[in-house]
This record gives sequence, C-alpha cells and structure tokens, in this order.
Amino acid sequence: PGVEAYESGVKAEAFVRDAAGRAVRGVVWSGDSVYPDFTDPRARKWWSGLYEERLNQGFAGFWHDMNEPVSFAAFGEATLPRSARHSMEGRGGDHREAHNVYGLAMARAGYDGMRSLLPETRPFLFSRSGWAGMQRYGGTWSGDVSTGWPGLRASLSLVLGLGLCGVPYSGPDVGGFDGSPSPELYLRWFQLGAYLPLFRTHAAIDAGRREPWEFGAEVLEHARVALGERRRLLPYFVTLAHLARRTGAPYVRPLWWGSPDDRALRDCEDAFLLGDSLLVAPVLEEGARERTVPLPRGRWYDTATGRAYEGPGRVRLEAPLSRVPVLARAGTVLPVRDSDGIALEAWAPVRGGTGGGLVVADAGDGWEEAELERFTTRWSAGRVLVEREGAEGPVVPERPVRVRGLGA
Repeated sequence: PGVEAYESGVKAEAFVRDAAGRAVRGVVWSGDSVYPDFTDPRARKWWSGLYEERLNQGFAGFWHDMNEPVSFAAFGEATLPRSARHSMEGRGGDHREAHNVYGLAMARAGYDGMRSLLPETRPFLFSRSGWAGMQRYGGTWSGDVSTGWPGLRASLSLVLGLGLCGVPYSGPDVGGFDGSPSPELYLRWFQLGAYLPLFRTHAAIDAGRREPWEFGAEVLEHARVALGERRRLLPYFVTLAHLARRTGAPYVRPLWWGSPDDRALRDCEDAFLLGDSLLVAPVLEEGARERTVPLPRGRWYDTATGRAYEGPGRVRLEAPLSRVPVLARAGTVLPVRDSDGIALEAWAPVRGGTGGGLVVADAGDGWEEAELERFTTRWSAGRVLVEREGAEGPVVPERPVRVRGLGA
C-alpha cells in the first residue's frame, strides 16, 4: 500500500488471486510482493501503461527479471502456489497451466506497451523467462549461470540451443553471475560474449566486479581489442538480425548447420558459426593457448594470420590470451564498420570458385523495411572481383572494398 503501481493494479484487478479471491502474496528481492496476471488481457493493458514513466526518463529498453515467476520459499517450489488462479485469456485456470507462459505473456505486455507509447520506435526488450514464440517480443539471457569454466561452456550451449528453438537473440552474463572469476576466465568469457547476439557483463550484487579494468592492465587491453572487433562487426550483426527476422535462421549456428550429415561437426559443441561467414572457436578451458577446431567443407582463413585451411578436417589453431580463433569462409563478403559507414571485407574465393554475401544496411530506428544487398566474389584476370547484384546485372559496389586472403 502506498506504492503507485500497487494501488493502480488493485483498482485494475490486475493481480493473481487465490480461490477465495485474495491477491496471492510472495516474497522477492523487494520484500512482500503481488503478481500481475499477465494471462489476463486487462492486466496486460494496465501493465503496458507503466512503461511510460521510464520512457519519459530516457530509458531506451527494458529487462524483465524474476518472471518465471519467482517467490522465495523456505520449503516447496520457489514460485506461486499451484492452486493460484489465472485468467488464461478469460477461460480460467491454475498456476500449473499458467507458470510456463507467464514470462511470455509479460514480454507481450511490455512489447505492446512500447509499441503503443513509442509507435515509431522498434522496442528493445529481453526477458529471463519465456516460452515458444517469445522471439516475437524480444530476447533472453542465460539467467544466473554459475561463475566457473563449466558455466562458460554452458553459456555457449544455451545460445546455440535457443537459436535452434527459434529464439535468435540471447547471451550470458559475461563472467558468470554468482562468484569472482579469475582474470583469465573473465577474459575468455568476454571474448566469447563479443561474438554472441546479447553482449553484457552482469553479476549478483555480492559477487565480484565485472568491469574489464578490475582485472588488470593485460586483461583490459585484450578486452578492448575484443570490444573493438565487436564494434567493427556491428553491420554484420545488424544484417544477421534482419535475416533472423525474415528467415528464422539464428545468428549463432552449430558447425553442422550447412552439413547436417557430417558426424564430426555434429559432435562439436565448443565452436560455432556466426552467420554463414565466420567460424568462432572460443577458449573454454583454463590455461589453453591453442585448440583443435573441426572445419566444414571448403577453405577457411584465420582472420588474425591470414593462413588458409581446407575442410573438412581438423586443424590446430593458436589461441593466445589476446584473442580466440576466428575463421572466415573463402569467398565471403562481410559488412564492417569504417570511418565513413559500412565497408565490405571480402575473403578471396578458391581459384576457379565464387562466393558472396548479404548486407542489410539498417534504415535506422523505426519500421521502414531495410534494403537487402547481394554481393558476389570471383576471380578474373588474376584478381578478385567483388560485384553487387543489380536490376540489370552485376555492378561495381558503391561501398569501399577490401580483399583479404590473397597471400594465402
């Protein structure tokens, strides 16, 4: 009582109730709590209006937490009683039915609220809990993944699995949630996160700090390089986001994505494809300074050394503390940032072969459909040509082009 959101929710009859009609109470971080019934259209409408205050304060996006939903309990399940009553879109039901869709319905309420309050802006929202279809409203993250090398490995498994389940936008808490990572563990987590859709550091209030400068000058410098590469690849991430919306293909894909019959690739759980163009091999073991990577078919270039490798097969790559191995597919065209906007980074195709890539140059915030550009690469007269597909045939790209891999 006395909290505006609570008082307005009481008037709107927005909260989950028990069989006697009383608001169900639980305990969360803030203390005694009640729970909006997001399976009730009226409650969602009420909740949608609550975002206006934060939007007016300049907030650009929202993070939904604890929405499994959670209620701390000394005994039993840490959620609402199974007998708690929910609207279930007007037909009625109990918490056994509502529990798994609670976070999904909350995400829907948040998305609808932002669409209503800022109709010209694309909502940014991610949620700890969800259900099938949550990708319509936003993304998710790992939740409270344990700090440790197993937690680092689990972070990649989570993003890969969610992508295959239709949720392309996710990521872990870099450094883990509940402990104090060593400088090496933090750096390797940071380097992995730089190539995942959602990239953020975050931890419990009583855990160790997560800012890169807390781990010494060497970690800070290597983290700066990883973050710089993330920023350089931002146009590629934007392209992958638009492709995910149009096709359902996730940003982060297992190595077998293009060769599901290759058993060696199916057994690999510690490397991934970032779109069609890049293969990322994070370091997930303490003390490792090199690692083995299975390659899909075709030629792959080490983006740090320019050395070419032929797949299928296994290769041993250097993985110094300063970086993780990243390989580019021969013939690919990557959109990257440069001082004037977007440039094209083309990796030489195999002689006699061709390649290409897609660029979706984001039109800016709003709902205008972004233009999709197709580029091809091929050898001609001893040099690599990069051309854009036009209405009348191939044309010279208007964007700056840099060809790499010629000396491999």
